[in-house]
Amino acid sequence: MSTAAPARPTPLQVDLARHIAEDIVARRHRPGDHLSEEALAAAYKVSRTPVRGALRLLAAQGLITHRPNSGYTVADNATAGAPLIEGAGPTQNELYRRLIDDRASRGLPETFTERDLLLRYGIARSVLAKTLLQLSADGLIEKRKGHGWQFAPSLENAEALNESYRFRMAIECAGLLEPAFRVDKPALARMRAAHEALIQHDDADISATDFFALNTSFHELLARFSGNRYILQAVQQQNQLRRLEEHAAFYRDARFVNSTNEHLQIIGAVESGDQEWAAQLMRHHLKASLQAS
Repeated sequence: MSTAAPARPTPLQVDLARHIAEDIVARRHRPGDHLSEEALAAAYKVSRTPVRGALRLLAAQGLITHRPNSGYTVADNATAGAPLIEGAGPTQNELYRRLIDDRASRGLPETFTERDLLLRYGIARSVLAKTLLQLSADGLIEKRKGHGWQFAPSLENAEALNESYRFRMAIECAGLLEPAFRVDKPALARMRAAHEALIQHDDADISATDFFALNTSFHELLARFSGNRYILQAVQQQNQLRRLEEHAAFYRDARFVNSTNEHLQIIGAVESGDQEWAAQLMRHHLKASLQAS
């Protein structure tokens, strides 16, 4: 029995559906996995109502399947590619990512006004307001004293990059030693599989964008395991600051395979329950990355 998509999906439903679709294609949700409304609401930090609408959208696109009394499961061919989920203009999450990507490519200047963005992106004022609020809360933009906004200082100079790595050494190593540290074993297993797939290639065959996405997911996953919301927020903010740089330029001294192997060593330590060793490996990994930058 097919499941019809809502006639008029809300921006939040569209945004959430696209986010879940991206995670399915990235194999964070694998073919055959059951998609629980409650679990998805907790994972994406929304109520169950928009999750229900997002699942209907994804089912209508064939990315997931619905069975009466069983709920939704990821379709067998779901990882072939994300479907086009129509919506009226960019959603908040899409605009957030576009602003960061456009700044990274220097398509956006360091300073800007809300009018500049309204004209450039053709977006609803309410979506823009929420996006700017989110960027500000994440520490990526700040209000100017006079008029408009400006992006936070990025990691394009050596001093800022050094400070960032030293901060990450303090925060991420501490996160591995938090008393509330708990491992999500299925999520860690998926992370290991993604890393093992990547190291089948040479550095020259790995794109900076693909490595950046995996690297970001790895560090944020361990921060999430810490059980400390402030450590997770700090790691997410650092990743966003790094995203403000051109990926190719940021990884001009590419060490993708070495970094991936270092990640696998940390994963192994976490799997064995040796958080002290994982923290030492993390410090070594971040120092090596700093020296190569």
